[in-house]
Amino acid sequence: MKVKTTLLGAAAAFALAPAAMAERGSDGHVNIIYWQAPSILNPYLSGGTKDIESSSLVIEPLGRYDQDGNLVPYLAAEIPTVENGGVSEDLKTITWKLKDGLLWSDGSPVTSSDVAFTAEYCMHPEGGCAQRAKFDGVESIETPDDLTIIVNFSKAKPNPYGPFMGGQSPIIQKAQFENCLGAKASECTEANFNPIGTGPFVVDDFKPNDVIEMSANPNYRDPDKPAFATLTFKGGGDATGAGRAVLETGEFDYAWNLQLAPDVLEKMAEGGKGQTVAAFGTLVERIEMNLTDPNPDLPSDIRATREAPHPFLSELEVRKALSMAIDRELLTEIGYGQAGRPTCNLVPAPEMFASDNTDCLTQDIEGAKALLEEAGWTDSDGDGIREKDGVKLSMLFQTSTNAVRQDFQALIKQWWEEIGVETELRNVNASVFFGGDPGSPDTFQKFYADTEMYANNFDGTDPQSYLSMYRCGNEPKPSSQWQGENINRYCDPEYDALLDELSETGVLEERGRIARKLNEMLTKESYTIVPLVDRGRVSAHSNTLGGVVLNTWDTELWNAADWYRID
Repeated sequence: MKVKTTLLGAAAAFALAPAAMAERGSDGHVNIIYWQAPSILNPYLSGGTKDIESSSLVIEPLGRYDQDGNLVPYLAAEIPTVENGGVSEDLKTITWKLKDGLLWSDGSPVTSSDVAFTAEYCMHPEGGCAQRAKFDGVESIETPDDLTIIVNFSKAKPNPYGPFMGGQSPIIQKAQFENCLGAKASECTEANFNPIGTGPFVVDDFKPNDVIEMSANPNYRDPDKPAFATLTFKGGGDATGAGRAVLETGEFDYAWNLQLAPDVLEKMAEGGKGQTVAAFGTLVERIEMNLTDPNPDLPSDIRATREAPHPFLSELEVRKALSMAIDRELLTEIGYGQAGRPTCNLVPAPEMFASDNTDCLTQDIEGAKALLEEAGWTDSDGDGIREKDGVKLSMLFQTSTNAVRQDFQALIKQWWEEIGVETELRNVNASVFFGGDPGSPDTFQKFYADTEMYANNFDGTDPQSYLSMYRCGNEPKPSSQWQGENINRYCDPEYDALLDELSETGVLEERGRIARKLNEMLTKESYTIVPLVDRGRVSAHSNTLGGVVLNTWDTELWNAADWYRID
């Protein structure tokens, strides 16, 4: 075993509260706009960023990552480490201690049983937890008293900060969700739309795919926070409208994810009402290749599952050719400018985990054509579409509705058709696409298309949980209510074995080596994921909103309790 007591993360003192803050609710109302509207306030039932972000105002984890990637306590009294005795020397247990006197927003006490229940909820074998990889390797959880939680791992866990850490793994109240286990999880509408939480705000009214009205949590642990008495979280529209609402008209105080061309943002900023904030993290715009057949003629329990391999994307040569045809430099220039960097990596940062893979950065149309030709895909009838054994290279390429993504689609369609691949484009309202509704045919998890484009990232600075998404069996499927993180349905026992090795490796240099290899298996070797752009996060806030600290390692609303009004 390669385990040593080297441990990722360290406890850090944390205080961002401005001296100007007076008392809870003294600064009135704050308006937030996300052009992707939340559809649920339970991140365990949606991998959509807008759902994770909005719910983070209400439900919280034991610890978070700050703007520099440091681990900081939230509901926990401190971050457990080997040095302070919170992590065992053999790295097989981590012991968390809750802060004294924590209350849920309904006034009842927060206890260790709520934390243990959260794990039970996500790990239930009949459920479909969107954040299941966070609990990878958890063997059992003990609660010796009301404030103590001991997480036992089946093997040494050099990075034990998966469960209950970051905005993707918050604590939910046992009393509210205890009848929502397994297959019943998606049926608990009241709990999923109005979670009882510990965060700075409570839900007053939630209209899915539209607007959330919130007010200050009367039982929030800091009596002087939040500064705002009420909050409106408006969803929908587009990035252009969201940017204008903050930068030009001042109608809103905060706008998330302004995925707009650089010249458009510059023009908006001339409005003088607000300012943009930007930072790079691990957000990668990429194309996922569906390894399963989305043909609507297949039975519903077979369609887009591993029971039905894709008729042509199952071939490495086809996936590689599609990647070779793309000009990532041009996509970055027109879509993001200085806020983007072309990449071949799913994990672009931190540096120790980022592969030096650069092969994809040079577009090679002729090479892609030759590769397909050698693999037997030819245009025998002269219609411009390659075929083999009666199967044509004709596919549906989907993404969410967004001006930059539609520009990307148009260019990629052109390049793919140059190499003989017929491409139909579809864009879906972002609130639906990222919504996770098991009844919708248009979610990115269900993947009723051949290829799809989106971006997401991982919280914290260690990619183990993120890379664990692509473990065999973690794909969305009917039996998991179409929840799951392995979107392209990838499955390779060698990849899983490397994941197991990563989970047992404590030496940082070795962890970096293994993580880079895992990244390359998904991208450089199999082309099941085709990275395009390492995106800088760009958001905006009004000139009268103070306390905003853009965080690319956790949710953007991670410190909303510290926001305040500047007169």
